[in-house]
Amino acid sequence: MKLKILVVAGDGIGPEVTNEAVAVLKEVASAGGHEFSFTEKRIGGVAIVQDGTPLPQETIDAALASDAVLLGAVGGNEFNSLAPDKRPEAGLLKIRAALGGFANLRPAFAFKELAINSPLRPEITDGADILFVRELLGGLYFGQPREWNRAKGEAFNTMRYTTGEVERVARIAFQLAQKRHKKLTSVDKANVLDVSQLWRATVTEVAKEFPDVSLEHQYVDAMSMHILNRPRDFDVVVTENLFGDILTDESGVITGSLGMLPSATIGGKVNLYEPVHGSAPDIAGKGLANPLGAIMTAALVLRHSAGLEAEAKTVESAVRKVLELGFRTPDLVRGDKSGLTVLSTTQMGAKVRETVKQLLASSR
Repeated sequence: MKLKILVVAGDGIGPEVTNEAVAVLKEVASAGGHEFSFTEKRIGGVAIVQDGTPLPQETIDAALASDAVLLGAVGGNEFNSLAPDKRPEAGLLKIRAALGGFANLRPAFAFKELAINSPLRPEITDGADILFVRELLGGLYFGQPREWNRAKGEAFNTMRYTTGEVERVARIAFQLAQKRHKKLTSVDKANVLDVSQLWRATVTEVAKEFPDVSLEHQYVDAMSMHILNRPRDFDVVVTENLFGDILTDESGVITGSLGMLPSATIGGKVNLYEPVHGSAPDIAGKGLANPLGAIMTAALVLRHSAGLEAEAKTVESAVRKVLELGFRTPDLVRGDKSGLTVLSTTQMGAKVRETVKQLLASSR
């Protein structure tokens, strides 16, 4: 298997966690005789400093010439005074648009070993396993017109969707539900927003193509509560851009840390992979960052771009095994530390690689 991967590590802890994800991919490639090649380019704040733009054309060109793009994180406090279209986050939106991926897959699942980390009771989170499908190229983040008029002291954004945009992401969500528990929840705000009424009507129409999948609708405000009090009731959840951004971050309570959540953006020219967490500039360079979200994002690269399902499951199993053995990064430690071994970013990455190697060897 040959795979060209562009690495855009970005800012803050991005380079630290991405290094560990790349090292795991190299371990899998070496063990299986696969040819994974890696190229590095800039995005975000580091690109603003060195190239004068959050997304250089060179990075776009390299991304389009790759089989997959692995991104770390973007952002930094020193850029907060810039206009929105000049900030590091603008580079993230632009690369998403350039690659054309419209379906952002964000799994959120409970780890029994991390139950103490969650503010929710174990009986609520135990067994929870939700796959969020977030529409990524429409809504408030991309809708036009938009403006920040400093002189007038006002700003506005436009939430806009077409039937076609909703149809294509809904179909992917239904297809994924068919492979899981045949249950799909669509989240909107159809009691208030016209655009959500379009969303609900379109998803309902697409459902006719998938009679084996049960469909339910939830308002976003109710769903935000349901994630906290009954997350096990949901399987695949599809929603629009802004709602998906918020709900998937909230779902970090299921695992107990945003540092555990991976994501994959599919449906475009090249798939884009990134952990859900941000750049965390306050801990950058201190060895405190949790690389497990990035490593599980690497598992999604194996699954969706390399077609190596067994290897993807091996990486995910290795993460669980390391947690079972009591290894933690600082963000995963709550209360009594007895029986736990706290590791740095690189130490945790090395422990996962070692476990991946062992699991791959035992499966031969």
